[in-house]
Amino acid sequence: MDITAQELNRATLGRQLLLGREAMEAGEAVRRVVALQAQHAASPYVALWNRLAGFAPTELDAAFSERAVVKATLMRITLHAVHTDDYQVFREAMQQTLYASRLGYRFAATGLTPADGQALVPELLDFADRPRTAAEVQDWLAERVGEERKAGAWWGLKAYAPLLHVPTGGPWSFGIRSSFVAARTGPVPEGRETMTEALNHLVLRHLAGFGPASVADVAQFAMVPRAPVRRALLALGDAVEQLRGPDGTVLYDVPGASRPPADTPAQPRLMAMWDSVLLAHADRSRVIPPAYRRLVIRVNGDVLPTLLVDGRVAGVWRALDGGIEATAFHDLPTTVWDGLAEEAASLTALLADRDPEVYRRYHHWWPKLPGGQVRLLKG
Repeated sequence: MDITAQELNRATLGRQLLLGREAMEAGEAVRRVVALQAQHAASPYVALWNRLAGFAPTELDAAFSERAVVKATLMRITLHAVHTDDYQVFREAMQQTLYASRLGYRFAATGLTPADGQALVPELLDFADRPRTAAEVQDWLAERVGEERKAGAWWGLKAYAPLLHVPTGGPWSFGIRSSFVAARTGPVPEGRETMTEALNHLVLRHLAGFGPASVADVAQFAMVPRAPVRRALLALGDAVEQLRGPDGTVLYDVPGASRPPADTPAQPRLMAMWDSVLLAHADRSRVIPPAYRRLVIRVNGDVLPTLLVDGRVAGVWRALDGGIEATAFHDLPTTVWDGLAEEAASLTALLADRDPEVYRRYHHWWPKLPGGQVRLLKG
């Protein structure tokens, strides 16, 4: 079966709850969309505002405080918010990637070995049986590996060890100074979560949330080598089906998964920084026109807040005193600007009691952007 580029776009938008806001509890929404990028504390909130009807930030506050949704280093070795039931299996799938990336480089530069890191983890988890600040953990590490090694040791272990970020207050649950607690997910259920089985599970979750997808797409999402992803897809057998993408690439999907028609309407959206829908595929042209990729994904990895028009990136936005400044990279019709203005009014209301100029520390990118249609959309 063939699938067009437009059908791919609509399939992913539909699974990411971006074709229409749905009435859904925040934790269940996080489960549905698989994972929300959480490098910036505000981003999971803006992401859910884009996806849920009547979203109230207090819902996500409560989900974080009750650990129905947890924040940790997972896919692509970056911070994600995931449903608590997904955390352990996702981490199992990521174990080798976390091991290779975090127990080498700065950790190894201290003279510590991966075996040293693995030996420290059980003690660290005992120490972090209650919330600990980064400073407290580094002091603890200094007693075991020495003052000169503590920073490098912590750099590796804070991502490698199964630690959750603890809400510390502030407008978006998590402040600048992070606090950590042991995940304490318990033993892996018998007969289920070997690392291979965990990767199989993650592959299926990616297809359900972002599919149809290629081997390269799944590998990109998780930062897992393509070979084990390919093996996982082969092992899944009839649990997945194959399609042929617009360029002939073999794509995989969950049988029976929704694939809306190509002409399904997609309303304008003001997407969060690092929104997962922009980053879940190796071929990002599904959502980001190739000409705009380097404009919205900056050289250091910052992914700017974007305008999504007819399901694809059309520009960027930033919150300023008095409203939302939208910069379109190409001319937009009046009807689209009207839709963006409605979104801006809703977003301004969401931000008002939290952080009216969210993402302001990233405004230094704006002078580097090309000229375009710029409008201040007031709430």
